[in-house]
Amino acid sequence: MHTTPTDIADRDAVIATIRTELRRRSGKSWSVTGGRGTAWGWITIQAPPARRHGSYYMTDTDQAELAALLGLRDMNPQGVLVPDRTSYRVEYVDRASGRTPSVAGVPDWD
Repeated sequence: MHTTPTDIADRDAVIATIRTELRRRSGKSWSVTGGRGTAWGWITIQAPPARRHGSYYMTDTDQAELAALLGLRDMNPQGVLVPDRTSYRVEYVDRASGRTPSVAGVPDWD
């Protein structure tokens, strides 16, 4: 069963959905957090602090697993940063759920 937040604009619902879907598919926890201050709407997806080197960098194993879970070719050692845009939120809910993204995130800035 795939979950989808009823309001994709609700950052906290999107965070909870991505976290739940990654755990469901991998059997392990992932850190899915919202930004603060001016980055409030952005979402970071990475391994939890206990599985990171020096609290910042994921292991090669976690990088490879998270990339596979999200359908990405490679992964930054600090995880994925999802911009504060509806299209990106839809894309990453789809990716975390194991679906082909129904929408590609599109930046609306220069």
